[in-house]
Amino acid sequence: MEITNPDIPRDARTNGLVDLKAMGPDDLTAFVEAMGQPSYRGQQLFNWIYGKGVDDFGAMSNLPKAFRQELADVAIVSRIEAKQVQQAQDQTIKALYALPSGREIETVLIPAIDARGEARRLTVCVSSQVGCAMGCHFCATGLMGFRENLAAGHIVDQVWAMNELAHERFGQPISNIVYMGMGEPLLNYDNVLKSVAIVTHEKSLDLSPRRITVSTVGLARRIRDLADDGVRFNLAVSLHAPTNETRSSIMPVNTSEKTSLPALKEALQHYAEKTGREITYEYCLFKGVNDSQEDARRLAAITRWAPSKVNIIMYNPVEGLHFERTSEEQLDRFIQALVAEGVTVTVRRSRGDDIDAACGQLAVQDA
Repeated sequence: MEITNPDIPRDARTNGLVDLKAMGPDDLTAFVEAMGQPSYRGQQLFNWIYGKGVDDFGAMSNLPKAFRQELADVAIVSRIEAKQVQQAQDQTIKALYALPSGREIETVLIPAIDARGEARRLTVCVSSQVGCAMGCHFCATGLMGFRENLAAGHIVDQVWAMNELAHERFGQPISNIVYMGMGEPLLNYDNVLKSVAIVTHEKSLDLSPRRITVSTVGLARRIRDLADDGVRFNLAVSLHAPTNETRSSIMPVNTSEKTSLPALKEALQHYAEKTGREITYEYCLFKGVNDSQEDARRLAAITRWAPSKVNIIMYNPVEGLHFERTSEEQLDRFIQALVAEGVTVTVRRSRGDDIDAACGQLAVQDA
């Protein structure tokens, strides 16, 4: 049977078969309608794939037998495959997954452990691309270059797999998702939004959008798109420097007028006005680069562009890169300068750095 509907994604075929993992809820509805089926069959397919984790059409018992056979003739439900799972001393878990293409990604499960030794929050850090085209000078993923965009379903697969690990090792489900793994999420815009629609769907993981954060290096046009598309998840911007000169020296994305700080300012103000949501600025401290008290005052000025807070990140060393972590004393002075300016500040300590699972350390060798 040939599917001719132009709305069906055509960039996710394996051996001539349509990969349903490239589709969100609306796509699945369009797909079954193109096969001459009633629209509710799309909801049933969605529930089997993303509610029950089933990839065998033969096991989808509430679908007519003839339709199951038709599906097997034209489609597949691909999935990622775990190649390695490591656990750090702080109980952070990093997994290496193979995609159907044969390329690999890394995903991290980060537990927040309370004084009783129990996990009070379990956050999945997902990858949206293999490698990254942004080339930030301090990031291991950036050294890889860009290789591949992940299908929406393969982003969801990471959450699904880590949710099973969370139940197995911590006795509870995941509570949060951050798109802060490999890749620039807004360069895989459609698939990222589809994946959010899937994990927040009542027949899937039913996670609140407020427990999801998408992080970007600051692609101004796409930030405006997020606002206009009415997204309800949280937005984090990897800022890392408070001036165009310094930011351009460590983040090539800033060298373009379309993504420089003035363009970013306009986009974020549009986002705040349209959504009414607070923005998080992520700021990794590098010794002697962006950690002075003057840098802190300039950063404070940026936080006044729109309602926001600052998340300070302690740099995690990457082999072959020359950046150094700022001292604890300088960190304290930087925070004090921000607080004096009325800025809300949090500090993200390294998690899982003994297995290279910390921020900026994700990379695979043979992608």
